[in-house]
Amino acid sequence: MSRRISLVVNPTAGRGRAPKLLAAVEARLRAAGAQVETLATTSYDDAATQMAAAVGSGTDVLAVMGGDGMMHLGLNACADPSGQSRTALGMIPAGTGNDLCRGLGVDPGSPLAAAGAAVDGQRRVLDLIRVADRYVGAVVAVGFDAQVNARANAMPWPKGSLRYTVAALAELRGFAPLSYRLTLDGEVREQQAMLVAIGNTTTYGGGMRICPRADPTDGFLDVTIIHPVNRLKLLQLLPQMRSGRFARDRCVEQLRVRRVSIEGPGLTAFGDGELVGATPLVIEVAPAAVPVMLPA
Repeated sequence: MSRRISLVVNPTAGRGRAPKLLAAVEARLRAAGAQVETLATTSYDDAATQMAAAVGSGTDVLAVMGGDGMMHLGLNACADPSGQSRTALGMIPAGTGNDLCRGLGVDPGSPLAAAGAAVDGQRRVLDLIRVADRYVGAVVAVGFDAQVNARANAMPWPKGSLRYTVAALAELRGFAPLSYRLTLDGEVREQQAMLVAIGNTTTYGGGMRICPRADPTDGFLDVTIIHPVNRLKLLQLLPQMRSGRFARDRCVEQLRVRRVSIEGPGLTAFGDGELVGATPLVIEVAPAAVPVMLPA
């Protein structure tokens, strides 16, 4: 029996990259014998509605073609902590950051290879982050990185991952350490920090490996804290985030926990590049919460 695939497309992803690739992606899926229904979205809310309907219909794979925002909607549509979900998420990168794909080993530069994984790859069940009645697949950012995310989302130029670099440099000019109250698996801390990032996978911000040891199958969240440093030091650390080498610095602390509560004046969280909301927030691991089709 052939596999049913619902292909949900964001026509604006990657400055119109998705529509240009659509015919080739559909052909790749059908070449593997899949029954493909293509669903073009008209808005973020429309995408969420169509994804929920596709999963509700029992489609075998919800193949999402777009950027991190679309992937975020897709994993929330497919998530099922009971482990009973029939529908697996397929990820076809066609956006700006593509961090969830990158963190799960899906090459952002090879959408046709990703389409192949969606139809005949390996089905794996992965952890998610649960926060504010939703799920996050990659990283929850609270601090300097969240402010950079907010600025980058509002910038019409430049496009691509360079936008995050420009936003970081602009945000750095007036940034000062922030005050946090953290509860890490029951241990309470009150401290200042430049940022706190909670990762299920390794990467955010268009390729920054903020949680370089994160593993979405281990039942834990990886927490990265950058303690107060001057602006020059933070500027030196930023390019090292591409490789994860920044984590060797003495100002960086990394922890592995199952549950974090976080609060502080003026703190706002972003997850998968999307606004989650203001603190206080409880962030916890949701083990084995979503099936995903990944390269074999």
